[in-house]
Amino acid sequence: MDEDVLAEELRQSLGELVRAVRTVDTMPPGEAAVLGFLDREGPLTTADLARLRGVTHQSVAKSVKDLSAAGLVRGERHPDDGRKLLLHLTGAGLSRLRRERTGRAGALGAAIRETFTPEEQRRLGESVALLSRLTAHLAGH
Repeated sequence: MDEDVLAEELRQSLGELVRAVRTVDTMPPGEAAVLGFLDREGPLTTADLARLRGVTHQSVAKSVKDLSAAGLVRGERHPDDGRKLLLHLTGAGLSRLRRERTGRAGALGAAIRETFTPEEQRRLGESVALLSRLTAHLAGH
C-alpha cells in the first residue's frame, strides 16, 4: 500500500475513533483537555496551556474561568513572575478527569469486546505499540 494513502486512511480513521469515543464525555472538550494537560504536565500558565493545545489564549482563558468556578482548577501566583498565574489541578478536578477517562475507556473497551474476536483483539494490542511509536516520532521524542 502506498504510504501516503495509508497515512490518510489512518488519519481519517483515528479522527473518527476519537470523535466517537468523545460522545460519552460529560464536559466540553476544551475543559477536559486543560484538566488532562494539568494532570500530565503539572502546574501551567494559561499561555502554556494555549501553546500545548494549539489554540488562542482567550480560548483557554474561558475554559480556565469555567473550571475555576467549578472548583476543578486553582490558580496561584507564579513563583518566578508574580504577574503570571500558575494553574493547578484540584482534587475535585482530578476526580472529574478520572471519571471522564473511565467513561471513555469503558465505552472503548465495550466496543472492542463486542466488535473483535480474541485474535483481532491481540492484533489490535500489537497495533497500539506501533501507533505509540508513530506518535513519539511525530512528537519528536
